[in-house]
Amino acid sequence: MAIFTGAGVAIVTPFFDNGKVNYEEFGRQIEFQIEGGTDAIIVCGTTGEASTLTHEEHLDVIRYCIQTVKGRIPVVAGTGSNCTETAIYLSKEAEAAGADGLLIVTPYYNKATQKGLYEHFKLVAEAVKIPILLYNIPGRTGGVNILPETVVRLCTEVENIVGVKDATGNISQVAKLMALADGRVDLYSGNDDQILPLLSLGGIGVISVLSNIAPRQTHDLCAKFFEGDVEGSRQIQLKAIELIDTLFCEVNPIPVKKAMNLMGLKAGPLRRPLTEMEEENAVRLEKAMKDFGIL
Repeated sequence: MAIFTGAGVAIVTPFFDNGKVNYEEFGRQIEFQIEGGTDAIIVCGTTGEASTLTHEEHLDVIRYCIQTVKGRIPVVAGTGSNCTETAIYLSKEAEAAGADGLLIVTPYYNKATQKGLYEHFKLVAEAVKIPILLYNIPGRTGGVNILPETVVRLCTEVENIVGVKDATGNISQVAKLMALADGRVDLYSGNDDQILPLLSLGGIGVISVLSNIAPRQTHDLCAKFFEGDVEGSRQIQLKAIELIDTLFCEVNPIPVKKAMNLMGLKAGPLRRPLTEMEEENAVRLEKAMKDFGIL
């Protein structure tokens, strides 16, 4: 059974100006997501700036999210690392905190082989009982790509590895993956501009940056497709394209935090080495938000 179907938000981690985690605002944003129809919350991923959280902060943010959601929708915790032992530690702690599933990113910097990737994910999975999604994002991991054959092997041979968040942007690779999968891989889009295309290839949802500012629309894009209203889903996807483009005109989560602050959601600043959005891009983002009807 899938961890979730539909639109999961890759939720930001809000900070105070002094850099500390703003838990009160984080709680408000969780409620905003649930009220907006979001189908799952993915905490401490790329958008949550997990790479700049200490291990203690990382786990505290996961625990707070789980405690605040209170089982209303699934919570998937990002617990990946380029160190297998660290990924195991974070994963075991997230499981103990009550996470419904884990998102494990491809090890970065090390540049593991396909054999190394297989062993890394297998070892993490064997340390916990809850379901795991692989996170394939070569643009963030030095070009390391989990090949379709490796994804299918992991989902076939390791009981609690159930699917993949695909942020490769490579539709041809996704098509090959789903041709090989034979129903054994839960596919989630990792790119907001490709939600509908991946659903059409057999995907069951998205892990979305857009959902931070447009939860209802992202949910509806998926829901309409599943209801058979492909045209309605297509209209939402195409209407959102300019906004999505601006959300990625600088590295994520710089633009989405700016967008949230414009909406009064108080995402706060970014942790270094990320910096605030360039003014000309911020102007473009504000216009795209107004055109989309969320500002």
